[in-house]
Amino acid sequence: MRFIPHQFNRRSVLQVGTLPALGLALNVAFGRSAKASEGGKAKSCVLIWLDGGPSHLETFDPKPDASAEVRGPFGAMPTSVPGIQLSELMPRTAGMMHHSAIVRSMTSPLGEHNFGTQYLMTGYKPSPALDYPAIGSVVSHLTPGQGAIPSHVAIPDHHVGGGRLVVPGFLPSSVAPFEVGGDPSKPDFRVRDLELYPGLTDERIERRRTYLNAMNHPHHFNADNIVEPFESSDPAFEQAYRLMTSRRGKDAFDLSSETQKTRDRYGSKPVGQACLLARRLVEAGVPFVTVNHRGWDTHNDLVTRLKDGFTGAKTPVGLIPSLDMAYSSLLADLHERNRLDETLVVVMGEFGRTPKINTLGGRDHWPRVFSIMLAGGGIAGGQVIGASDDMGESPKYRPVTPADLAATIYTLLGIDPQTDLKTSDGRPIKVNSNGTPIQELVG
Repeated sequence: MRFIPHQFNRRSVLQVGTLPALGLALNVAFGRSAKASEGGKAKSCVLIWLDGGPSHLETFDPKPDASAEVRGPFGAMPTSVPGIQLSELMPRTAGMMHHSAIVRSMTSPLGEHNFGTQYLMTGYKPSPALDYPAIGSVVSHLTPGQGAIPSHVAIPDHHVGGGRLVVPGFLPSSVAPFEVGGDPSKPDFRVRDLELYPGLTDERIERRRTYLNAMNHPHHFNADNIVEPFESSDPAFEQAYRLMTSRRGKDAFDLSSETQKTRDRYGSKPVGQACLLARRLVEAGVPFVTVNHRGWDTHNDLVTRLKDGFTGAKTPVGLIPSLDMAYSSLLADLHERNRLDETLVVVMGEFGRTPKINTLGGRDHWPRVFSIMLAGGGIAGGQVIGASDDMGESPKYRPVTPADLAATIYTLLGIDPQTDLKTSDGRPIKVNSNGTPIQELVG
């Protein structure tokens, strides 16, 4: 039977087992706009997302003089900046306070995980009429590519706020994040879809790529049914192909090249190794990396979850000590490598926790006031913006909304918040229409 190219497509090739070798699953993650951003000191952003809602009272806004039910079980400690205190569980971060800024007057009306996450992740309140894109997807859309390196990566994935956030929103699926898919703290960690099948050579992959392109474009077969080489009209597929065959792309994801001393400094927990991987990725040119640190929905057993962990280890390995090691090591590494000024680091979750300990020894959802921390990206460290009241219940002054924070991140990355994006039906939507950049941070 004569071979008829137009009867075949990627799905049929996938069914006969050729496309998995090309890692076509990467396809939807790697498309991007050619529009570049200009201005702004930060070239990249690492978002450490504390999924579930971290307690501001146990991290960035301790209340050592409050009553015990408000103060909680942990004390406060001084930092490298006189007059600023952090939780006693964050000694390494306290030593890096001169590089960091805290916003203690974040406020939102949304205390449910999904809606709160959408507001913080997009800068827009959720709307039934439109799915707004996450900040990382907007950055990916407006930032030019770096060859084989994706522009938006999530470690291990972007399943946040219950996993219901539509990450690219109304933007093309090509700017959804490339999800690493595994736990970088595991000895057998491998990035999914990055390795070739055994026995496949670059020559064989190139031949399959050429045939695949011809199947989707039959006019590229000549009169003798010989495939004529050409560049694919699908830039997303080309990006996946380049990453699969790029040594530089693979090296960026390879944690085994780091010394054990470095890996130990970041900590053995997933958040530590994820932050180390994030450092490698921004060094390789990735504009936006999300480190997804789960487990912060601490309605009960606050001491165990936040301080001790569940492993019975001699040293604390709970959520806060693990974050402390990861964040401080990331900042120290970026500073030593002269990359901190061009790398914005943001630590946040969807809301804070109630100003009083509940009967289960935990704290419940509290969006009225909470804290976030930032460093690098050209911001002035050693400062606190806004304040909560004496109980950590409400903003005392200088309230800051998630829209303001999003506008700040965009501005620091050189993206004008008033830039127009286009929905699928051509409607213009501002990158951020309601927020005002935080002047103490953007200068």
